[in-house]
Amino acid sequence: MGNVRTIGLHIAKNVFQVHGVDADGTAAVRQRLTRGRLLKFFAKLPPCLVGIEACESSHY
Repeated sequence: MGNVRTIGLHIAKNVFQVHGVDADGTAAVRQRLTRGRLLKFFAKLPPCLVGIEACESSHY
């Protein structure tokens, strides 16, 4: 997991989908994480770009 450059994070209430790619754009991480494990996951990663995705109704 040390070579992850960019993370895509799909947010939800309890389960989060994480997709990470390396500098070449190759998938390095694909995981489904619960809310309790999310911070522990990011604590192990080097600094990287994180893009957050949510559906349009998430603002209501």
